[in-house]
Amino acid sequence: MAIIKTESKQKTIEKNATLEGVGLHTGADVKLVFKPGQENTGFVFERIDLEGSPKIEADANYVTNTQRGTCLEKNGVTIQTCEHVLAALVGLDIDNAVIELNASEPPIMDGSSKFFVEALENAGIVEQEAFREAYKVTEVISYSDEESGSEIILMPSNSYQVTTMVDFGTKVLGTQNATMNSVSEFKTEIANARTFSFLHEIEMLLEHGLIKGGDLNNAIVYVDKELSSSTMEKLRVAFKKDEIAVKPNGILDNLTLHHPNEAARHKLLDVVGDLALIGTRIQGKVIANKPGHFINTQFAKKLSKIIKNEKRNNVPQLDLNEPPLMDVNQIMNMLPHRQPFLLLDKVYELTDNHVIGMKNVTMNEEFFKGHFPGQPVMPGVLIVEAMAQTGGILVLSTVPDPENYLTFFMKMDNVKFKQKVVPGDTLIFKCSLITPIRRGICHMQGYAYANGKLCAEAELMAQISKVK
Repeated sequence: MAIIKTESKQKTIEKNATLEGVGLHTGADVKLVFKPGQENTGFVFERIDLEGSPKIEADANYVTNTQRGTCLEKNGVTIQTCEHVLAALVGLDIDNAVIELNASEPPIMDGSSKFFVEALENAGIVEQEAFREAYKVTEVISYSDEESGSEIILMPSNSYQVTTMVDFGTKVLGTQNATMNSVSEFKTEIANARTFSFLHEIEMLLEHGLIKGGDLNNAIVYVDKELSSSTMEKLRVAFKKDEIAVKPNGILDNLTLHHPNEAARHKLLDVVGDLALIGTRIQGKVIANKPGHFINTQFAKKLSKIIKNEKRNNVPQLDLNEPPLMDVNQIMNMLPHRQPFLLLDKVYELTDNHVIGMKNVTMNEEFFKGHFPGQPVMPGVLIVEAMAQTGGILVLSTVPDPENYLTFFMKMDNVKFKQKVVPGDTLIFKCSLITPIRRGICHMQGYAYANGKLCAEAELMAQISKVK
């Protein structure tokens, strides 16, 4: 598995988009405003009804409750039932957005993502400068819950795909499945699938004072038991209807199914929304058997932890026996550095947005004479310099006559050293663009690896300047 920089740019919305409605469980009037989000921020909820307008990132590690939807909590501030909103953002291929709320729960609308999708499309979707990052799945990852019999499997695929299979052991619903072969299908095939419940669940929720914002227009109710006249009366009052009846297909009236397998499609919608909490795009196929918010978010937590570790130790897989793309002589034709300050031996990969290079660290290095003679350690600043020289290959490859240019540092941020580099180590450097190169300015994320582990990282900015 690997974290990859894709060729596609991140996206956000062009302007604000506003929706108003009621929360399904709170019954409270709520106003939601989608706002453009900055690059690399993902999805962030903002509670403007609270002092200081606290923000909660859409992060699986903030999930605290999944009983009737996915609930996030950070520093005592909560967001309830966030999955339909997040599904709409992912389904429209958006990477960054702020979701402003004046209550704890987004409006339920019709129980689907349809109205959120429409609002976001009306706001306009625009590309940003930063490249999108994705997690490419190369081996099967799974999570199962023995008690419920639910299971989620993630396997390799060239795109993000989701299949859901549902079986609640009831005759009225039966066994259903749904598939989304690419995110582009979400808008037309998945977005309008509404939430659903069984009659016995509705009765329990009403008794506990929940679903205050529910009515027969925002939830499909499957009648899985005999309807008594007293239950019928309770439902009539709760849903503010003159009459309530059961259709021949086993659902309460006032609703016509959008799809025969609408329940399975809505479960797929929930999976897309809950897995948005991973915080990284997935290049792989999800197969979810009997999914629910608990198993979805547990899987999201597991995967986000794996991705975090992968990011930390995302060692490029190189065959050092293969001929390099550039040897040291070709590197010297491009870089002005010379011994003892040339800190790059070979280049193995070079694309429009990343470069991978290598240095063999030997006891003959000049700096080992004084750092430290009795216990030689490569200076951290020279590891960063070697990383920068690797990035210099990337930026100089954009001009036809690199030998006539010099590369100068402009800025270094978030520099971290993880482990020592000593004689005999082989250093692998990877530099990836954070934003496209503009006017000779290169903003990149650099990593240095030794012995299969990350030993240093830094965010670098450099500019090339023509030799006068």
